[in-house]
Formats: sequence, structure tokens, C-alpha cells
Amino acid sequence: MLKKRFFAGIALAACAGLAVTGVGAVAYAAQAQAQMPVALDAAAAPQAADDAGERLLSSVEKDEMIYVMTDASGQVEKIIVSDWLQNSLGMALIDDRTELKEPQAANGEAARPGADGALVWEAQGGDVYYQGEIEKELPVTMSVSYRLDGKSISPQELAGKSGRVAIRFDYTNRQYETVEIDGQKEKIYVPFAMLTGVVLDNDIFTHVEVTNGKLINDGARTAVIGIAFPGLQSNLKADAEKFEIPGYFEITADVQGFALGNTVTIATKEPFDRLKTENLDSVEALGDSLGALSDAMGQLLDGSSQLYDGLCTLLERSGELTSGVSRLANGAAQLQDGAGSVHSGAAALAAGTAELSAGLNALEQNSAALNDGARQVFETLLAAANTQLAAAGVSVPALTPENYTEVLNGVLASLDPDAVLSGAQSAAQDKVTQAVNAQRDTVKAAVTQAVAQEVTAQAAAAVRSAVEAQVLDAMGMTKEIYDAGVADGSVSAETQAQVTAEIDTRMADSGVQAQIAQTASAQMQTPELTAAIEAQTEQKIAELIAQNMGSADVQGQISAALGQAQAGAAGIAALKAQLDSYSGFYTGLAQYTAGVGQTAAGALQLAAGAAQLQGGTAQLQSGTTELYNGVNTLRGSLPALTDGVTALRDGAMQLSGGLEEFNERGVQKLVDASEGGLEGLAQRIRATADVSRGWQSFSGISEEMSGQVNFLYRTDAVRHS
Repeated sequence: MLKKRFFAGIALAACAGLAVTGVGAVAYAAQAQAQMPVALDAAAAPQAADDAGERLLSSVEKDEMIYVMTDASGQVEKIIVSDWLQNSLGMALIDDRTELKEPQAANGEAARPGADGALVWEAQGGDVYYQGEIEKELPVTMSVSYRLDGKSISPQELAGKSGRVAIRFDYTNRQYETVEIDGQKEKIYVPFAMLTGVVLDNDIFTHVEVTNGKLINDGARTAVIGIAFPGLQSNLKADAEKFEIPGYFEITADVQGFALGNTVTIATKEPFDRLKTENLDSVEALGDSLGALSDAMGQLLDGSSQLYDGLCTLLERSGELTSGVSRLANGAAQLQDGAGSVHSGAAALAAGTAELSAGLNALEQNSAALNDGARQVFETLLAAANTQLAAAGVSVPALTPENYTEVLNGVLASLDPDAVLSGAQSAAQDKVTQAVNAQRDTVKAAVTQAVAQEVTAQAAAAVRSAVEAQVLDAMGMTKEIYDAGVADGSVSAETQAQVTAEIDTRMADSGVQAQIAQTASAQMQTPELTAAIEAQTEQKIAELIAQNMGSADVQGQISAALGQAQAGAAGIAALKAQLDSYSGFYTGLAQYTAGVGQTAAGALQLAAGAAQLQGGTAQLQSGTTELYNGVNTLRGSLPALTDGVTALRDGAMQLSGGLEEFNERGVQKLVDASEGGLEGLAQRIRATADVSRGWQSFSGISEEMSGQVNFLYRTDAVRHS
């Protein structure tokens, strides 16, 4: 349930402005879902009449609506800003500043760059609407947490579950100013009223309860409206045990198959901008100041006091209208005085513009000859460049003012050191490879000979082993017995010499040698040895190519090619730089002469307009006199309007009720809870209102503008698949 202390006090009062702006925005967002408007709805136009006196001091007011798209936990996914530049004085051009990425206009042309990063909009006397996305930390962040039967759970896990559910919206204020209060530097947060709307299906949600909010049940659905003021407790330095200002909003309910639609939250500081802080020297004065804003929130949350709310607003606007009309009357007097000066100045302007037009026409007549001469000079330079390139052996298309940049850039790209080095290495590789391959037969013959020698040696070794076995057998020994006897000395040296001699004799036999040759020849014809010879030949070829590539001669040729390319690139770059220099002059001259022609045409129109202006200033002078007289009449009638509205409001107070209790009890409790009592609370309320009015833009604003900014947060729905 709502904390009654709080809604009997300042927070209830401060949110009165939401009755005008908040309800419409919530209803629109609920219908729009993911579709974001390109510009503010026309229904917001009445807001342009608010604070009329202050807006006369600024030629343009910037009204921002920030759409914050989040997931079901409040994590920001996208921020869309919709800006409305209210052009009250009908300016042709509006200087603006924005941090939006690629702002898109809803009407008229896109903005063009101005001085110092500004944007210039072609307003043509009307309002400007545009929108775009932004990546920036929000002044108030929102997180949504979920619990099922007392345990934390993600919204995705909660979908389709049943039990006792708690949904809590926490709001964190991050936007503050450092203000000196009683000699101490303190943080004063920009005050935002957070109004969250949630619609619950009664088939899913039952026994719904709310903390810091209100329930409205139509039988099929339960609408829950929550409210919070993050940072306000700190601003007022109020003891939370005596007077608690909510910073969160929570719903608890029994659910069957959890599912939740989109939620919408409005964040606005407008009620605090309107808070009147001139006379806060007593509890009664404080109550009167805050009470002037209380009833609109009563209408929003309780559905009553509608007549009283409207009359309070009318009375407040009557006071603003009185102030604004007074300023308007003063301005009308100044306008009347200035009209005479404008009329005399218009005659001088008409004469001067006629003289300017004649001079520009004379200058424009020489533009064609000037451009032709510059073209001839350019073509002469390019002809010399063509001759220079041909002499250097560079073959390219003939250079022209239109193609020389592309052609020379292509030449420079071909002379890039990495490209030249790669090409030189590739050419050397091809040349060396061709030379080595020419000796392939010789290389293969050498490889074949080496293989044949090895195969013959292996065949001879096999035959010798067989002959040795025959000799030892004739002597009554085996190979094993013989080797053992040689090892232990039982076979004498004479016997060993005898064995060796007998083996050598038999090996020298022509038949044995023929057998060895036949065996070796047969092995050389096998596929394995043929493949081995081919593989060794290829390996030897690769080794020879690598050796030649690494030779001083080949590397010297590569280095020479690279040096020549670098020298050529330097010459081409210097040539292009010279041509670029003249091209800049040539292009600038063409732009200048074109501008002279446009200026001459414009000067002619200006001269004609100045003549019309001279005729119109006489009518202006007469009209300002009528305006001044009419405004004075209106100013004289305003006291009667204010008195009548006051009488209506006093009568309607009997219908709303509760305001007297707010003044006598709620404000006194807030004074008691605030550190420093009435004086300290008054200082903090003034500081809060000043900080609120001083923060005028989220996405950027020109110094010459005033601004209003509101936020709309929309969370994703939680669906059970």
C-alpha cells in the first residue's frame, strides 16, 4: 500500500504535473509497443503555452521525449530521442546542438553543419521535429527484479511458473549538482518523478498487493500504478523513519502460469520546475507553495478532484499570463520605438543592395574568361607530365584534369616497395627455376649413378656373405663359430688370412661378378628404386634453385629492381603533389566564380526585396502602434480574470478535500523529519527546484534555447512459449 505519510506531503504535491503530461504518454506508449514516433505527438502542443513569460526570453524551446527500450529486467537495449524545436518567433534558421547519431528530420531538409559543431536547421518560420538514437548513461536507471516464493529468479525462468511472485522496480538517480547549503558542499539530485504503469491479467494474477502504488481493478484486469522519487530523500535530508519518500515500487501477487505484458514508466521533472520557492519562511507558506501542485496527482491516483485540479491549473496559468502579458506590453513599446528606426534603415538598405548588385554583375561577367585561362594552364602542366612519364618508360593513359589522380595513384600502387619486392623475387624465381630445369637430365644421371653404386655395393655384400659361408663350411665351421673363435683368439691370424684370401679369390671370379651385376641391374628396374630416383632428382633440383636464389648475384638483381622502383615512386609522388597543388587552385577558382554568379543573382533578389521591405516598414510602424494599444487593454483586464478564477477555485476546494490536512499535518511532519527544521528544508527545496530548472536537456541543447525533457521507459514483455 502507499506510504500515507509521503502522499500526505511533498511528493504528492510535486507530481501534479504528471496529470497533464504523464497519462497521455503512458496511454500512447501502451498502444505503440515497439513503434517509436518520429516526432512528438501533436497533442503535446498545448504544453507550448506553459511558462509563456519565460519563453519570451528565448527564441526557441527544445522539448525532448526520450524513449528507453529495455529488456524485462530493465537493461537498456536502445535509446531513441524525439526532439521538438518550438520556433515561437518564426525564425528561418535555428542553431541547435545534439549528441544524437545521424538525427533524422520529420519535416523539411536535414540539418547542415554550423560553427563549433552546431547544427543549423532550415526552419522556414515553422517548428522542427527530428529524432535519432543515442548511447549515453541515463540520469535515472531502472532495474526490475523478480522473486518466486521468496527466491530470486530471472524473468525468462519465471515465465509459465506459478506461486507467490514479487516484482520490484528500483530507480537509481545518477544526475546531480554540487550545491553549497549552510556552508557545506552537498549533492542535490535532479528530481525526477517516476510513474510506472503495469496491467495484470486477472486470470493469471490474484490477491494483488502494491507498495508505493495504487490498484485499479475492472474485473478482467488490474492496473497498477507505482510512483517513486529517487534521490529526493537525500535532497531533503529527511529522516526515513519519520518521513519516507519512496525510491522503489513493488507488486506482490499469487500467479498461475506467469506472463507479463510490457510495462511503461514515465520520468519527469516538470512538477519540480514549476515549484514556487519565493516565500518559504513558515510552515504555512511552505504548505501553500507545495499545496498548489497537490491536486493533479490526486486526480491521477484517486480519480477525484478533477474540477479542483483544473481550476488550480487555470489560476496558476492566470498568474503566469499576467506576468507574460506585462512583458509583452513592454516589448510592444520597444517594438513601436524600433519600427521607426527600421523604416529609415530600410531606405539605406535598398540603396546599398542596388549598388552591391551592380558591382557583382560586373565581376561575374569576367568569370568565364578566368576559368578558361586556368584550364589552359592546367592542361599545359599535364602535357609536360605526360612527356616526363613517357621518357621514364612509364606507360599510362594521357593525363587530364579529371583522371590524373586515379592514374598516378595506380602507378604509385604498382611501385609500392612490397609489391616491387614480391614481383622481383617472383621474376628471379622463374629465371633460376628455368635455368636449373634445363640441367634436369644431368642432375638425374648423377642421381641414378649414385643410386646404382649403392645398389651394386649392397648386392656385392650379399654375395660375399654367401661365399664366406661356403668357405667356412668347407673348413668345418659356421659363421657363428668362426666369429666366436676370432673373438676369443681360438682362430689364429693365419686361419683368418686364409679365409679372407679364399673369399677374395672366389669373389674375383667372373661368374660371381656377373651375378652381382645382374642382381644390381634387376633391382635398378624395380618401381621403388625408379620412384626413389625421381624423388631424389626433384629434391636436388629444389636445392639447386634455393642455392641460386640465395646467391649474391640474384639478390643483387632484386635489390637493384627495388631501388629503381623506390626512386621512380618518389618522382611520381613529387609530380602528383605539384599537380594536386594546382588542382586545388583550379577547383577553388571554379567554386569562387560559381559563387560569384550565385551571389550576383542573390544580390539582385536582395535589392528587389529591400525595396519591398522599405514599403512594408511603414505598415509595420502603424501596426506596432495598434499592437501596443491592444496589449495595454489586455493587461488592464487581467486582474478581473485572476479574481474570478480564484473565486472558482475556492469553491471547488470543498469538492477535493484533504488539502487542509496536508498543510497542517503532512508539511509539519516533513519539517520535523528534515535536518535543520523549516529553514533547512526551505533551503533544500529551493536547491532542488533550482537544480531541476537548470537541467534542461539530455541529448544536447544550444545556449540560446530553453528546454524541457521527459523520459519514457518500456520493458519487454515476459511470455510463456
